[in-house]
Amino acid sequence: MRARLWAGSSCVEHRLSTIVNTVDAQTPATRQADHSRFVQRVRRRYAAELACLPPGAPDKAAMRACLDALMARGLALPAALRVLRQLVLERLVVMDCEAGASLEAVTGPVTWLAEFALDQACALAFQELDALHGAPLCASGARAQLWVIGMGKLGARELNVSSDIDLIYVYDQDGETAGNADGRNRISHHEYFAKAVKHLYSTVGETTEHGNVFRVDLALRPNGNSGPSAVSLGALEEYFLVQGREWERFAWLKSRVIAPATALTDAAGMAALRGTVLPFVFRRYLDYGVFESLRVLHRQIREHAARRAAGNPGRANDVKLSRGGIREIEFTVQLLQVVRGGQFPELRTRPTLGALQRVAKAGLMPPEKAQALAEAYVFLRQVEHRIQYLDDQQTHVLPERDDDLAWIAATLGFANTCAFLHALDAHRELVAEEFDTLLGGSGQGTCKGKGCNGGAPRPADDDLSATLPQLPPALAERVQRWAEHPRVLALREDTRARLVRLVQRTGSWIEEGRVGETAALRMIDWIESLLRRESYLALLQERPSVHERLLRLLGAAKWPARYLIQHPGVIDELASRQLLAERFDAEAFEAECEARLASLRVTGEDDEETLLNLLRRAHHAETFRTLARDVEGVLTVEQVADDLSALADAVLRLTARWCWARLKTRHREVPAFAIIGYGKLGGKELGYGSDLDIVFVYEDEHENAAEIYAAFVRKMINWLQVKTGEGDLFEIDTALRPNGNSGLLVTRFEAYENYQTRRGSNTAWTWEHQAMTRARFVLGSAGLADRFDAVREAVITAPRDEAALRTEIVAMRDKLRAAHAVRAGRFDVKHSAGGMVDVEFVVQYLVLLHSNAHPELRANTGNINLLQRAEAAGLLPAGMGQAAALAYRRLRQVQHRARLDETSTQVDPAELAAEAEAVRALWRQVLGPAA
Repeated sequence: MRARLWAGSSCVEHRLSTIVNTVDAQTPATRQADHSRFVQRVRRRYAAELACLPPGAPDKAAMRACLDALMARGLALPAALRVLRQLVLERLVVMDCEAGASLEAVTGPVTWLAEFALDQACALAFQELDALHGAPLCASGARAQLWVIGMGKLGARELNVSSDIDLIYVYDQDGETAGNADGRNRISHHEYFAKAVKHLYSTVGETTEHGNVFRVDLALRPNGNSGPSAVSLGALEEYFLVQGREWERFAWLKSRVIAPATALTDAAGMAALRGTVLPFVFRRYLDYGVFESLRVLHRQIREHAARRAAGNPGRANDVKLSRGGIREIEFTVQLLQVVRGGQFPELRTRPTLGALQRVAKAGLMPPEKAQALAEAYVFLRQVEHRIQYLDDQQTHVLPERDDDLAWIAATLGFANTCAFLHALDAHRELVAEEFDTLLGGSGQGTCKGKGCNGGAPRPADDDLSATLPQLPPALAERVQRWAEHPRVLALREDTRARLVRLVQRTGSWIEEGRVGETAALRMIDWIESLLRRESYLALLQERPSVHERLLRLLGAAKWPARYLIQHPGVIDELASRQLLAERFDAEAFEAECEARLASLRVTGEDDEETLLNLLRRAHHAETFRTLARDVEGVLTVEQVADDLSALADAVLRLTARWCWARLKTRHREVPAFAIIGYGKLGGKELGYGSDLDIVFVYEDEHENAAEIYAAFVRKMINWLQVKTGEGDLFEIDTALRPNGNSGLLVTRFEAYENYQTRRGSNTAWTWEHQAMTRARFVLGSAGLADRFDAVREAVITAPRDEAALRTEIVAMRDKLRAAHAVRAGRFDVKHSAGGMVDVEFVVQYLVLLHSNAHPELRANTGNINLLQRAEAAGLLPAGMGQAAALAYRRLRQVQHRARLDETSTQVDPAELAAEAEAVRALWRQVLGPAA
């Protein structure tokens, strides 16, 4: 039951309005901090020391100056740090409650205070321990490093004002200390750093007459409170591999080395630690298996909060741990980060507000929802701070005293307590709804399958057998095999339970008519090849909408199933709310990939193999989005080709930029080269899995230009073609370069121009000029773009002998047809007389013969548009161009559908008789009866 906060109190407004007015009268806006009992104590106890903290926001320099001043007054470092904390927090209360400081203006200084205090504590501990035992030395003679790792809000630089600090101590290498001045008292690094941890605690964490600097919690360390206080990096890595639990991945998500300052400059050490932590937090594949782990963790937190509130109902109003509290916002964003952060490094960031922006930018959350959660987070954190300002206690529970509640409302700008409580309730309700939705509250509600039942799962073989009666015969037969399948029996119990629930839900949907049996059988094939990748089963169970959309996609055609087996990670794209509403956006695609690269560069993960996989995942995901829109009927065949061609262009641009940046012999910032697209790429008619026909040219006066650009192009081709764990990108065909496969891989533009325009003895053939009608400039410098356009226009507008051109094109058509046999009684939509190739050859003939006199034929606008232009120019009888254009469109649709269904493109002639006749009439009109 979702009881609203403070509901049923008849708003208690009348009773509290008097108190609010009293607080406002006694405590003007410029003196709101006076109500804080903590502030009152500080001002009484440290009246003489308040001036030690320089005016203004307490930044790092101010804290340094204040510490020096306090120590100059005779305070030892531990005592001075404690007094410094009192002074900083008093200043923050004033800034927040009287000057309206932002959340970051409060959490930033508290975080700096923790970093500064721990750095000072480390220096003191090392000084004293070195004198006793000598420095801890590595085999190389260098000093071993201790990393003080801040977790949670400290790691994320969003520490609250009365927070404890969650720390984990890790040192880089085992070894032994050098011994004292006499060479004695040598101890192991483990002993040395354990003593350092105790020393740090006495400096920062122990409670004295001045309080403490911060309460220190080490419970998040490996093996918790039963584990050693400091662990070596090797021990940490082994712990992650053998014992690391799912909830610890969320804890380590925000981890950051915060002290000592000297450790932060050790790039090699930071890289080693990062190399251990990142693979533990972020998995290579989409990791939907963490949903259940987070559910369990959150349920435990709620149950603990409920037990605490059982004897004290006021504890139900915990702004951090209760329903709709701060923790649920943090869990929401961390779950999205952990699930996808392995593949999408741009999601990796520690601060909650920054992470919300990133998940929204990545399309994982509607921007308005992310904004609402951000506003709720800021509001709840500000409420939390005011709760803690009252008495400097680590509590998150609303106070029970009416004057304290009234003070919180007033410092947040509310007219009265009731208005504040209504706002608090609204924020918490929004947070709770979003959290429940993410963890399956609403998602499970949409699941009508029998696999959505609760309770402990029965053994998988029994459950699979129990599902058989509800399944159609063919599907039941396939599922029956799974009951004794070794790979199914080898699955973990929770994974087998997921598999059972998916089968049950699928059977229920077949029963209801929502999906077909063919789709279910194809899903069985897909799952069978991925049984060891448990995260995909988790995704389908967690997201019934993805499960249903997957079945629809598999039922629509065969090729999507094959694509999903090759690239299973793309299934996550089905979760996108905007999947069917959007089209490919090349600019956004490139920006996302560049942002991903920038994120990898920050963590030193931008090696070549990682970038190859990054490009492949991005390309496969975008191809799959287009495929989904295609089979759902959202896109026409022409739109599919446009989007796939634009995607290929974008991948080529990225590959060129990234390869040039990594080319050892590069001699300039931007290469003076270009890629010319031919064939389907040039005509923007790419299909799924099409090769790229491209020619590389350059224009650079550098003495080694030929060798440099040859190495560059070889690198690009390798990046595009090599198969990695994520597959490949494109097959590259460079046969259309000057002199074909016997020519240079990359050509100086002047030589390319001479070859195409028939200057000199080495010149292009007519078939190469046919190819030029579909050529276009894909990428490169602007100067080369203009020069290519001039060359293309010169080629296609050159004077030609009509009879000779007709003879050569007809001969080339006959040669091509002879190379593609058609079965008797069948019509090949591409190669038979009246097929697509006839249309393409006619268009090429018209362009080469007439574009000199008809400039409207020069643009590379596609066969359909050029036929319509030729008819408008009077080169074709009225209606013929349009009829042929419609026939060509229909032939492309049939070819496209056949490839999606993996069926033959040779069909019954009667099926396309009208279209074939329209094309044959076009051929007879333009090229004679030879067709």
